[in-house]
Amino acid sequence: MSSTKSPAGPQRPYHHGDLRRAVLAAALDVIAADGPSALSLRDLARRAGVSHAAPAHHFKDRTGLLTAIAAEGYGLLAQALRDASDLREAGVRYVRFAREHPAHFQVMFSPGLLRADDLELGTARALAADALRAAVTAVDPGDRGPDARLASVAAWSLAHGFATLLLGHNLDGAVGDRDPEEVFRALSAMLFHSAGPDDPRN
Repeated sequence: MSSTKSPAGPQRPYHHGDLRRAVLAAALDVIAADGPSALSLRDLARRAGVSHAAPAHHFKDRTGLLTAIAAEGYGLLAQALRDASDLREAGVRYVRFAREHPAHFQVMFSPGLLRADDLELGTARALAADALRAAVTAVDPGDRGPDARLASVAAWSLAHGFATLLLGHNLDGAVGDRDPEEVFRALSAMLFHSAGPDDPRN
C-alpha cells in the first residue's frame, strides 16, 4: 500500500501568505533594534518561517531589500507630506514620520546601502520631494524669499535635522517632556513667517 505521507522535515510553502511583506516587516524590526548592518537574508527567512532562498526571490540580495525599504519609506513620507495643510504641518508630518518609522528613516538617507538606479526608489523619492516643494511654494515669496529651491532646502534641513537629533536622543534635555511636534512648530515659526495660519507674527 503506497503512502501519501510527506517526506521528513518541515514543509515551508513558498507562498507564505504575503512573503514580501513578512520579510520586510522582519527586516524593519532588525533595523530598528540593531541597525542595517545586522541584516541577513538567511536570518530574515528564519524569522519569517520560510526557506532561506525565498527572500532572494523577491529582493535578490541585501541591497535589494534595503532599497525596497527605502522606496516604501519615501512613498509613506510623500503621502504624509501631501496631506499637510501648510508648510509648518508638512514639517510636523516629516518629524512624525521619522518617529513612527525610524527604521525606514535610517535606511532612506543612507545612499551607500541602496541601489541608486532602482526605478521604484527614484519614483518614490521624487514624489516626496515634489510634496515638500509644493508645501514651500505655497508660502508667499515675501515670507520665504524669492528662491523657492533654497527655501525647500531650508525647510528640509530644519525638519530632517530636528528629526535626526530627536531620534538620536540628542534633544532629550532641550525638549524635555514637551510634545516634540509642538516644539517643531515653534522652531518653524522662527524661520518662515507664514509657515502656518496661527503664526503669531502674521
